[in-house]
Amino acid sequence: MASISVVIPAYNQAAFLPEALDSVFGQRLQPREVIVVDDGSTDRTGEVLRKYAGRIRTLRQANRGVAAARNAGASIASGKLLAFLDGDDVWLPTKLEQQVARFIGDSEPGLVHCGVDEVDAEGRFLKRRLDGMEGWVSREMLLFRRGVILGAGSTAVVPRAVFEGVGGFDERLSTSADWDFCYRIAERCRVGFVPEALVRYRLHGGNMHRNVRAMARDMLTAYAKAFSKPDPDLRRLRRLAYGRLHSMLAGSYFRAGDYRRFVRHALASVTTRPEQIGYFAGYPVRALRRCLSASRVG
Repeated sequence: MASISVVIPAYNQAAFLPEALDSVFGQRLQPREVIVVDDGSTDRTGEVLRKYAGRIRTLRQANRGVAAARNAGASIASGKLLAFLDGDDVWLPTKLEQQVARFIGDSEPGLVHCGVDEVDAEGRFLKRRLDGMEGWVSREMLLFRRGVILGAGSTAVVPRAVFEGVGGFDERLSTSADWDFCYRIAERCRVGFVPEALVRYRLHGGNMHRNVRAMARDMLTAYAKAFSKPDPDLRRLRRLAYGRLHSMLAGSYFRAGDYRRFVRHALASVTTRPEQIGYFAGYPVRALRRCLSASRVG
């Protein structure tokens, strides 16, 4: 059985970190080590970590972002497999056991992820997601048609050799560092998926994915990297992929109430996919219907 190093980046997550750590120590398949990188926290994170002294390895660094924190943890890891967990999420007891089994007798996946239960800040169930994919999935990632790799910051288990081969996380990125990391692995390797909700993925006000402007900047950077390669298949996909990316960003800006950037990305999407005109024209109507539906439910 391959040895596992768990890497947990933590920035001001004292309220959630004990539950995250306890879920690691509650795994049926125990890891070799648990590495927590305190990324310049200013809350009680340090105090929480001291209570686990002797059970975890701790790194402390000035705040450099989640990508740098994960890279720092991975750089001192000794396990052959790296399992990542964000400090505000929780693993179910068979999470590592089921994922590690996929590396045994499989066609050497470069990453194994799993289903998630989305929960709120208090841990109340919101939604179950089992729509992940496996196999050669890099092209599907570029098309943004569906979920592909779910919650990688807390679901992904990756061979250390693969992590090092792709150069780890891009420290220039924040909200989309996970997507970029997974895409670079998916370009090279098959991806494995366990279709069971083995992670409780917490949605709350501090989640980075709510920062739409940062997400847009990161995704455009990641796409520029992806399409910089002289691959004829990628070139043929470029127009459609960018059209779908701009469509996703337009929708995110609309939901955030940033209508100027909604229009900008809607126009960029229509430029590549003219058939989208009717879709974007209907946005205000759909938004009004959702508001009316919500008011009836309330």
